[in-house]
Amino acid sequence: MIRNFSPSHPAYLRAVRVSAWYDLVITAGFATPWTYALVHDVLSSLGNALGLGVMPELDPMQTLYANLMGSVVVVWAALRIVRPLPVHGLFDGIARILFAAWQTYAVTHGATRLLWLFFGVELAFGLVQLLPWWRNRHTNLVDDHAEPTDGHPLGSASQ
Repeated sequence: MIRNFSPSHPAYLRAVRVSAWYDLVITAGFATPWTYALVHDVLSSLGNALGLGVMPELDPMQTLYANLMGSVVVVWAALRIVRPLPVHGLFDGIARILFAAWQTYAVTHGATRLLWLFFGVELAFGLVQLLPWWRNRHTNLVDDHAEPTDGHPLGSASQ
């Protein structure tokens, strides 16, 4: 039941792990300059074929930012695959909403509309991981225990 889907429920941790696998598969190619050049070409060709626009010409700064993002997301995904915790879902959900916001900003400022495909996934995983926290916002589930807190999502400030 959706009512019982809370951050401490095993199904929630499966959702955290599934989102991590998605991240690993999608962003691994962004982690190195050589693989990013291939991903860039594939995305540009796909965007062109679908009439959604192409990627901007490849340059060293774009490659650097793609590699930084890819490296961080790959490591973050590995953590969530190896040791998914409820708090990982909370922070990943927040990050996904931010990613979706920046993708929207980019598309509305001329970036390839191919980003809308990624936007949908970011928004969906973000909501799946954040809604249980919203429903259980008066309960501390960060350390896998249901204990009342002072309202802070990470528990008492004295911890």
